Amino acid sequence: QVQLVESGGGLVQAGGSLTLSCAASGRTFSTYGMGWFRQAPGKEREFVAARNWSGARTYYADSVKGRFTISRDNAKNAVYLQMNNLKPEDTAVYYCAATLLTAWRPVSVDFGSWGQGTQVTVSS
Repeated sequence: QVQLVESGGGLVQAGGSLTLSCAASGRTFSTYGMGWFRQAPGKEREFVAARNWSGARTYYADSVKGRFTISRDNAKNAVYLQMNNLKPEDTAVYYCAATLLTAWRPVSVDFGSWGQGTQVTVSS
């Protein structure tokens, strides 16, 4: 199991940018598929972005495609989510997640390790 700690959330105006970071513990970080999910009040947790160690498999939700970028630094055991042109509908708690599955899908049930979440609030 890998331990995950997110940071970088906050309050931003619409059109602004934020970068979320996720620090992971564990010696085999590079083997994990890493993802970001979010949950808005009263809504189910939804997929945002995910990638494997090399980036050969990278996925984005349609709602964030072209605005968000997921990246990772395996040497630093970290994964990032660069969020640009933020919209009020991006307001949510953002969670970092990890999976050891080889054939993982960009869905929450395939990710077994989760961080505590970081709040992102976008004002209009």
